[in-house]
Amino acid sequence: MSTAERRPVPVSPDAPSAIASPLLTQWWLDLAFVHWPVDPDLVAGLLPAGTVPDTLHGTTYVGLVAFRMHRVGWFRLPGVPYFGAFPETNVRLYSVDVHGRRGVVFRSMDASRLLPVVMGRAGFRLPYLWSRMAVRSEGDTLVYTSSRRWPGPRGASSRIVLRKGGRVTEPTELEHFLTARWGMHNAFPGGVAYLPNDHPRWPLYRAELVECQEGLVAAAGLPEQRGEPVSVLYSPGVPVRLGAPARPRGVRGR
Repeated sequence: MSTAERRPVPVSPDAPSAIASPLLTQWWLDLAFVHWPVDPDLVAGLLPAGTVPDTLHGTTYVGLVAFRMHRVGWFRLPGVPYFGAFPETNVRLYSVDVHGRRGVVFRSMDASRLLPVVMGRAGFRLPYLWSRMAVRSEGDTLVYTSSRRWPGPRGASSRIVLRKGGRVTEPTELEHFLTARWGMHNAFPGGVAYLPNDHPRWPLYRAELVECQEGLVAAAGLPEQRGEPVSVLYSPGVPVRLGAPARPRGVRGR
């Protein structure tokens, strides 16, 4: 891929286009965004062929994102009350393809409902993992816990305790870069696919990371993050629509 081919589109806090016929609808609620910087060269080999690390001033990031999935539904049907509501914790990287589309790449997706885990792995080839999980709210403090059950490594766990702060009225360049993501890249037979999403602009709050004990980042094959995160944010959440995955023409292996 030439530099011109993969020049990223500008970061935008608003979705570039609305998804008129969603494949899936869902709510993402009570999100904790925790991010550390990482050298792009250390993670480039972990991205699907046809994508490269997306960077901001020469640095890319690894994200630990914990939240509650709520009322997942197919097409325009109402969300499923039980199987469509569960805690989830993702380890993700940031990517860009030859068309300049910025996205995320999930290295692991821990969830507490076995059926969505099996469907996500079989239907979308996503790295879903079945875990014991909980999200508890105690005033302005939220506690996210996860302990992996299947397929492994069994026992990989995380405990995030976050205290919500003030509303972010003007997100920084980095905060936009880390949260304004309108699609994901995922490897499918024959090449990488891009799955778009749209949702209202994020309501963001700054947050204090009271506690972070986690082994999910290392279990996802990434360098262990020992330092303090450079960004900790909270959002009460947004309704989300996801479009059908499509392989962009011209996106091939390295």
